[in-house]
Amino acid sequence: MRIAFIGQKGWPAKTGGIERHVEGLVTKLIQAGHEVFVYGQSGYNRRNLVKDKNLILINIPSLPLKNFEAIIRTFLSIIDLCFRKIDIIHFQSIGPASLLPLVKILKPRTPVVFTFHCQDYHHQKWGVFARFYLKLGEKIGNRFADQVITISQELTEYTRNNYHNDPAYIPNGVFIPEKSEAKEISARWNLQPGSYILWVGRLVRHKGVQYLLKAYQEIKTDKKLVIVGAGSYTDDYVKELYELAQDDERIIFTGNQAGATLNELFSNAYLLVQPSESEGLSIALLEAMSYGLPCIISDIPANQEAMSGTGLTFKTKDYQDLKLKLERLLAEPDEAKELGAKALARVRQEYSWDDISQQTIKIYERLANR
Repeated sequence: MRIAFIGQKGWPAKTGGIERHVEGLVTKLIQAGHEVFVYGQSGYNRRNLVKDKNLILINIPSLPLKNFEAIIRTFLSIIDLCFRKIDIIHFQSIGPASLLPLVKILKPRTPVVFTFHCQDYHHQKWGVFARFYLKLGEKIGNRFADQVITISQELTEYTRNNYHNDPAYIPNGVFIPEKSEAKEISARWNLQPGSYILWVGRLVRHKGVQYLLKAYQEIKTDKKLVIVGAGSYTDDYVKELYELAQDDERIIFTGNQAGATLNELFSNAYLLVQPSESEGLSIALLEAMSYGLPCIISDIPANQEAMSGTGLTFKTKDYQDLKLKLERLLAEPDEAKELGAKALARVRQEYSWDDISQQTIKIYERLANR
């Protein structure tokens, strides 16, 4: 089959859960012999890394506008699609899904799949108009797609109750990685195995990094706190975080990291903290679990679904509760090690890309043969 992906920034993933989701799924689709077209913004797609003729990266120009960047890129991607023979079109996220009816007009015989990753309008970086538009995109995606895929049980129930359709629950996946030694991270930030607490994601307010900083600064420990990620049109929030951390030399901001460097950071951390106020299904959390890291998570439904009792939870937004859980695992390395082993076993069983990709391919085949 010839499958087109629309809505992600590009391939391979530099940052972002959607980009990591697409990278994992595309990798398995190519291995299965399918031809995959990935639309992405110019400057993100890296054609020099493509080693398989079945992966076609298509660069789309975009404008660095917070509210319109993704929509402009999606619109131009759809126009390009009109000149290609495609068997399945796969939309990612609710913003791009707002233009799904345009595909139905221009390519009415091509089945469309929509993956509902999260309710982005809950994220605090968006203004009133953007939140209205994202809610509209959610409605359009759920009503016009030939098949909706939801990545968490929470979203599955939400979709059934609000749109009365029959979504397919297919979660995010992860590959089980090979761990690497602390070479580059030791040279750049003086990080040694087991010497730091890790957080990975985008520096946006709903990710809750402010609670982690407040909790950490009340703890007496020689373990460092490493914040991996950068802002996304959230300069004021990033400035706030740096001000919170400015008097603590133990806190390290690395900026966005990917590839071998990110692998080292995951491989050598003592534990990971996921303090989000809202999530779809966090790939950063699943990746931490795939490295066998013990995790401390906020008690939102998406996080608890992912871990299913294999980590410690704290009350969302309650940094004092987070402080207690941090102190507990810092003082009990044996418990931390046991939790990490349980987390690894869970991702092996529930979040394998082998199983997830096969479920997705079955949907493609059913729609293509309809």
